[in-house]
Amino acid sequence: MIYDLVIIGGGPAGMMAAARASEKGAHVLILEKNNSLGLKLLTTGNGRCNISNLSPNDKKKMDVYGPGSKFLFSAFNKFDVDSTLNFFANLDLITKIEDNGRVFPQSDRASDVQSALAKYLKGNNVEIRFSAEVKEIIKNNEKIQKVILINKKEVLGKNFLIASGGKSYPGTGSSGDGYLWLKNLGHTVNTPRPALVPIIVKEEIVKELEGASFKDIKLDIYQNNKKLISRLGNIIFTADGLSGPAIIDLSSQIGALLPEKIVLKLDFHPQSEKKEFEAKIQNDFHHSNNKMLKNYLALIAPPKLVPVILKLTGINEEKLISIISREERRRLIDTLKEFTLEIKGLKGFNQAMITAGGVDVKEVNPKTMQSRLYNNLFLAGEILDLDGPSGGYNLQICWSTGYTVGDSIIL
Repeated sequence: MIYDLVIIGGGPAGMMAAARASEKGAHVLILEKNNSLGLKLLTTGNGRCNISNLSPNDKKKMDVYGPGSKFLFSAFNKFDVDSTLNFFANLDLITKIEDNGRVFPQSDRASDVQSALAKYLKGNNVEIRFSAEVKEIIKNNEKIQKVILINKKEVLGKNFLIASGGKSYPGTGSSGDGYLWLKNLGHTVNTPRPALVPIIVKEEIVKELEGASFKDIKLDIYQNNKKLISRLGNIIFTADGLSGPAIIDLSSQIGALLPEKIVLKLDFHPQSEKKEFEAKIQNDFHHSNNKMLKNYLALIAPPKLVPVILKLTGINEEKLISIISREERRRLIDTLKEFTLEIKGLKGFNQAMITAGGVDVKEVNPKTMQSRLYNNLFLAGEILDLDGPSGGYNLQICWSTGYTVGDSIIL
């Protein structure tokens, strides 16, 4: 049997490619190493499956994908967020929109998304082989000839799609095998690294803040004393670092800056400039009514942060603020406005939502997702060096690139 399209990987990109190709009448085979399709879908959105995000419908907001936005323009033009929502609506999957444009199934069950896709593929006669682990991909000149499985069986096809995902959530089967296959085929693979992941810092004092969350904190990233990134958002302290939406979304950029020294400065009072904040503190101290420092700090900082501030500044908690020195006041202000931490690294792939890095998109045709090295090889989803922030953006990459592959197959 020679298939029109052989897909390695039954994740979101692979399933969408199979859906579109089968709609066109292609005989499609999905090779899935697990015993179920779309296992990683079940982990997204904390088990609710954040299908997409409405923001990229505004082409000006495509820049959330950073350097990859230009590459993705053609795929989004072919199959955008509206197309995605219409596709699922036609599968009788009702969706809802939550804050920041995030789209979820109304049921809040990722399994409903998985089931809707699997049912559609079955109805379109897509053949699926489970426990089908690929050992090797065989080339012949500028074409892929066949796939050899671990059980030594061979699979022949006119076209092949590698949609095997990255290295995040390895428990779902994302082992990064696709990178090795593609390297062996001559493709450039930019070093895969964890993304949308918590960070680790050098300072042990964060342990004392474990579990403390802060809203609308300003984060500034410095390298070589130069501010590179500034962001406002929510954070959560962990035993050895930081997590939370703002940190998660910055992690890909942080990963790209490592292993060089990176400094993170937190501003717990971003609503006022440093000089303005200093004037307020000075005025409060001047007009105090014999108030102790620990009682004053309780008015301007969350309870869990107060003992940390006292430890870092070295000021006695019972000291009256009216007699605090200029130098002590400066240390207080610096701690509240420039809480400084050195970033040691990122948490591993087992905690990463996605993988940054992957196949260099310069070697892929953005209009078809076709390899520029092999005219019957296609790439889609997380295997590519593309990533966006959390909130459904990365699944949209999978839907759009997968659909583009299926639409580009010539029968």
